[in-house]
Amino acid sequence: MFERIRKDIQAALERDPAANSALEVLLCYPGVHALILYRIAHWFWVHNWKLVGRLISQWARFLTGIEIHPGAKIGEGLFIDHGMGVVIGETAEIGNNVTIYQGATLGGTGKEKGKRHPTIGNNVVISAGAKVLGGFTVGDNAKIGAGAVVLKPVPPNSTVVGVPGRVVIYNGQRVGVDLDHTNVPDPEAEMMACLRRSLEALEKRVADLEQQVRAFRHLQGADPDGSVSAEVPKEPLERPK
Repeated sequence: MFERIRKDIQAALERDPAANSALEVLLCYPGVHALILYRIAHWFWVHNWKLVGRLISQWARFLTGIEIHPGAKIGEGLFIDHGMGVVIGETAEIGNNVTIYQGATLGGTGKEKGKRHPTIGNNVVISAGAKVLGGFTVGDNAKIGAGAVVLKPVPPNSTVVGVPGRVVIYNGQRVGVDLDHTNVPDPEAEMMACLRRSLEALEKRVADLEQQVRAFRHLQGADPDGSVSAEVPKEPLERPK
């Protein structure tokens, strides 16, 4: 356990440019505090002291804002950056060297029993606010974009964004849109822009039709307001060719 705690501290030093020393990480990083308390709670959980494990995990949640169920299985080198609002469910499994940002959830999709939380591979990055829901696997070296809602398996070496989550990069090749950590595509904004363009096209079409109607009425002798003048003969005029 102490060796894993040492690796958790080292992971924070390697991945957070704001970290200045191991002592600072140990004293000031809630993600590290949550992991230390989790490993103690997990020991009680696997030795069938489940109530004690749950009490420790709830105390850790109160202190850090990070909720890790003592039944979860977490490998070495997990780094929880900032961490407020992170939730890791009971049957979740996390590999080595995983990074999780604030507000992320590894949860289930209902009240089903058994394996209902995701399995996260090695070297995975789960960005802020992402929700990974279900008992599927996220492959090694995958990246989950900020705010994504992932509901199905993620292949290794891929990047997932959007609601629901979709793969946009696979094995270094673009599948859909481009992505970097500070410029995640916004599907809702793209949809609104598409609707705006469609509305503008419809408005232009309606304006053209109205202009054609006014021109036709003018040729038929109608007033601009649509009423027919007295000079218009009873028989309609032949429409000019």
